[in-house]
Amino acid sequence: MRDPGTNRTQPWSKDRGETEISLEFDDNKLASSLFGRHGENLALIERRLGVSADQRGNRVTIEGGREASEQARRILDLLYSELKRGREISRGDVDGAIRQAQAQAARHEADAHGTFSEIKLRKRHVRARTTGQDAYLRALKANTLVFGTGPAGTGKTWLAVAYAVHLLERREVDRIVLSRPAVEAGERLGFLPGDMREKVDPYLRPIYDAFFDLMDRGIFERALQSGEIEIAPIAFMRGRTLANAAVILDEAQNTTPMQMKMFLTRLGDNSHMIVTGDPSQIDLPAGQISGLDEAVSLLSALNGVAHVAFSAADVVRHELVARIVEAYDGAAGKRRQKGPQP
Repeated sequence: MRDPGTNRTQPWSKDRGETEISLEFDDNKLASSLFGRHGENLALIERRLGVSADQRGNRVTIEGGREASEQARRILDLLYSELKRGREISRGDVDGAIRQAQAQAARHEADAHGTFSEIKLRKRHVRARTTGQDAYLRALKANTLVFGTGPAGTGKTWLAVAYAVHLLERREVDRIVLSRPAVEAGERLGFLPGDMREKVDPYLRPIYDAFFDLMDRGIFERALQSGEIEIAPIAFMRGRTLANAAVILDEAQNTTPMQMKMFLTRLGDNSHMIVTGDPSQIDLPAGQISGLDEAVSLLSALNGVAHVAFSAADVVRHELVARIVEAYDGAAGKRRQKGPQP
């Protein structure tokens, strides 16, 4: 049987329940991009799925457990279809395809194509790479207020910016408003040099990086000048009503309950609000309750509000980051079990 662009042989079973699957791709250039420089994409698939992949030209033979080999086949088919549509693939895309295949296998889904949510921007298409990211994008599309919490590297801020850009480009909102508490360096804004943007820039650099990845830099700078994109520290939000806007509050774990209430009540007509933060990285003074923790507890059950909690399984940075997060979470869990020390 021949699929469009792919010639595959029927899998055959080996001893100990192993399977061998052969795939042949009809475009040598695209096949080379698929396999990666020096076969690095295949090596990543081998390492993550526990299979072996023997490449010869535009042909690859996969050997391993039946389910793992089928996952590898689906991953390569998915990535090849992306290449045939003219899209480039990165190591992150390969990692995301692996996570998607593994998650779908866990849910007993046979087909790995087109399941995760996607939003289309002028510069690029953005697709969820994990089940947590998929739930997040679905929540953003279905709710007015969404809390995204979890460890670093899960894409919660990047996807929030992507969704805000999506709304702006479709003219579903008139502007994007970005806010972040400025407490990380232990300094107050008034003591930092420069005008307001220069004072706030260091705290919003991760959001700027996301914008540069999702929008043309020139378009972003013009949007800043025109007010379509506004940078506003949370201290300057009091008394405002934010209508027709996509509003993002990042690093929300460092807000106080009073700041969080003030921010959430700025919500106006036809606006969307996204609040992100990592509850494990609170920089507030000892004994101070995080406004993010309180808001999630009080509001998650309300109609129009959603809370998506990311885990180490959703980390899409270097694979070591996920293991680092798991190690710290495990240590924190052990401390909670022991309780306070005398």
